[in-house]
Amino acid sequence: MLRSNHLTRFASALAALLLTPCTGAAEWSNTELQLQVGHLDVPEFAGGGSADHVIYTLQHASEWKFGDTFFFFDVLDSQKSGFQDFDVYGEAYANLSLGKMAGRPIAGGPVTDVGLIGGVNWAADANARKYAAGLRLALAIEGFAFANLDVMALMDDSEGIASDGAPSESDTVLVDFNFARPFKVGGAQFSVEGHIEYVGERTNELGGKVASWILAQPQLQWHATERIAVGIEYQFWLNKLGDPATDESAVQALLVWEF
Repeated sequence: MLRSNHLTRFASALAALLLTPCTGAAEWSNTELQLQVGHLDVPEFAGGGSADHVIYTLQHASEWKFGDTFFFFDVLDSQKSGFQDFDVYGEAYANLSLGKMAGRPIAGGPVTDVGLIGGVNWAADANARKYAAGLRLALAIEGFAFANLDVMALMDDSEGIASDGAPSESDTVLVDFNFARPFKVGGAQFSVEGHIEYVGERTNELGGKVASWILAQPQLQWHATERIAVGIEYQFWLNKLGDPATDESAVQALLVWEF
């Protein structure tokens, strides 16, 4: 079991350190507002079935002298009362590049850099908070703007049902591959970008098993202008939210405004 008071304290301290505003100007920065509309599944533990969803996302990525940061906040407006009915969910991560810190490349084979990554996941309706800490491998893949493989411990710091939230869970592992691949068709600019994650099996405070899941959220974007893109996001979620009875495969319409 990954749970450890020392490890949890380390992860929270690392996340707090890395997610504090960094001194100096960002080397580059990208902030987006995204609008997604689609028909998504509702896990069995939340009543089952499916519902139309509108999702509003604020997303930011930037790079600074010794690393990079990324965060997003989703506002989920489900048309089915009781599940994600105007819920808020967010994740924030920061990566400390060991190569930049050392002043020389730390690389080998397809790995171009190694970093220490830490972050926090937060859900309003479930009253859940989890910390993540581990390693990032920056990968050189031909044609990709970036490709990262993150391997982290995922540690629950929620108060669970005592705070009228979702049951707290044991700690587990989180593996995430995140990427962006720009390409052209004629004179038109496109990109495929997103992530694929694996979260390991765990147990909740009631003794129930929470299934491991695989979540893939690739987006196909047509960059109509320098700031506006339209496209689709395909969401594949095996064992959605740890529910072995719910496997999701859904296409959502996507609008992106970069500013």
